Amino acid sequence: MTHLVESALRRERGILIAGLVIISLLAWIYVINLSFRMTGAATEGGSAMEMPAAPMTMPNTQAWQGEDVIFTLVMWAVMMVAMMIPSAAPMILTFAALNRQRRAQETPVAGTAAFLLGYLIVWITFSAAATFIQWGFHFAGLLSPRSMSVTPLAGGILLMLAGAYQFTPLKNVCLSNCRTPVRFLLTEWRDGTRGALVMGLRHGLYCLGCCWPLMLLLFVAGVMNLLWVALIAGYVLIEKAIPAGQLVSRVIGLLSIGWGAWLFIQMLAP
Repeated sequence: MTHLVESALRRERGILIAGLVIISLLAWIYVINLSFRMTGAATEGGSAMEMPAAPMTMPNTQAWQGEDVIFTLVMWAVMMVAMMIPSAAPMILTFAALNRQRRAQETPVAGTAAFLLGYLIVWITFSAAATFIQWGFHFAGLLSPRSMSVTPLAGGILLMLAGAYQFTPLKNVCLSNCRTPVRFLLTEWRDGTRGALVMGLRHGLYCLGCCWPLMLLLFVAGVMNLLWVALIAGYVLIEKAIPAGQLVSRVIGLLSIGWGAWLFIQMLAP
């Protein structure tokens, strides 16, 4: 019986890993393709969002239409999937293994799918908030139509906010829960598909609490700046994976504060 359970765990783990890799790759392909198209449009002298090949456009000189909101929401949502699924993979795999052991006589695919869905719901909700923030920057004239980045003043504020947040107790609590899958799951465990959804939501909230200021830095470097998307995704993965994750977090916090201060100094310089 034990051998059968172990065999099923290995098989399902392999399928789950393959599924997560495919989801991440598809999301990254979308992000990379969109980034190149936006860069090409900006290079040709148009708005970064004026892409002839895109089904929807977002000219920064005009008020947003419904299709512009949808386009931006999809852009942020897929970008969050690309950036966050790799760092969430250890938690998802650990959940799947524990769920399989607790329900050895069943195929607990629904539970794992519900956990992943709960996690993604949190980041899709964040994507809606980021869409609203981007619209606000656009409406206020603070967003560059070519680089899709905010003004130095707004950028300095965002950088210092993100840097200061790295030193807060909330950041430490959220990072701690993201770094210890087994402890989180044993503490938060709920049976059934609904319980899996709730656990996914709670893990997503901890993950959001850990990373949301970093995502706002994309407004500083450029919303679809591919290098910064990759750097932030890599940092999030490292922060959760290595033993010195909290130290790395504080180093990044100091660098962000320093960068923000430099932007302010540049504005004051004659």
